[in-house]
Amino acid sequence: MTKLPFSTSFGICVICVICGCLFASAQTSSAPQDARAVLRLRVRVKVGDSTKGLSRKRFFLTKGSLEQNKSVVESTERRPVVSRDCYYRSTGASDALIKWLEANDCESVYCREIQPGDIEGAGAVPEFLTAISAGEKELGSRELARKWLTVNLPDKLRDGFYRNRQRDLQLSIKQAEEISGAKVLSVTTDRNGTAYFTDLAPGTYTLSNILSTEIGGMSLIWNCEVQVKQDDRAFEKPFLISNRKDKNVKCVAIEKPLPVCEPAGK
Repeated sequence: MTKLPFSTSFGICVICVICGCLFASAQTSSAPQDARAVLRLRVRVKVGDSTKGLSRKRFFLTKGSLEQNKSVVESTERRPVVSRDCYYRSTGASDALIKWLEANDCESVYCREIQPGDIEGAGAVPEFLTAISAGEKELGSRELARKWLTVNLPDKLRDGFYRNRQRDLQLSIKQAEEISGAKVLSVTTDRNGTAYFTDLAPGTYTLSNILSTEIGGMSLIWNCEVQVKQDDRAFEKPFLISNRKDKNVKCVAIEKPLPVCEPAGK
């Protein structure tokens, strides 16, 4: 066998390495079959003349098209709307408690800390005062009674509305997962109304809030079909959701007026 000079051998090795790298690059330039995708949501709602991001609201993603998830979609759209106001009025809640809940779009008294101003002066909530009184007798301290106030509230006032909605939500999720054969994914919007579904398999999905959202005296329900594609820039192109039609809006809510209700006993 004839030996090649060192310089020639070295040159051949370098060429082989370069060619190997180019070959490997060519092999990996296309997205792998199991590549994952991102869906960025941006939820903007218009009330009167103002538009704002919808914060602290959950959205759900179910595998399959609107047609494939038709029964679930129809059940969410047909579900009777029980507003927060109507629920709490039916329990005999005071106007002050209803106002306290509405101030931060709360479904239960757990959504924010009860402050001294909520149990003192003109803004005091009667139900909180009753719970404080019971707590003081048990704990011997008004401050401790305030911190543990919720344990002395009746269940229906404490979180009854939230539990009712969670029951409906879980029934819809179970139905959706049985139909799609896949787990229903969820995200919660930030204070600007933005949220991300990550690590998605490309394909067709149904996007929904499942439970109606109360905005400006209206009930909003979203059910839309989304095509999720593998794209490294997907997070830069938000899927815009709103309650008003616009050329950039991809998903428009079905709106219904919230029911008018009377206090319990009337």
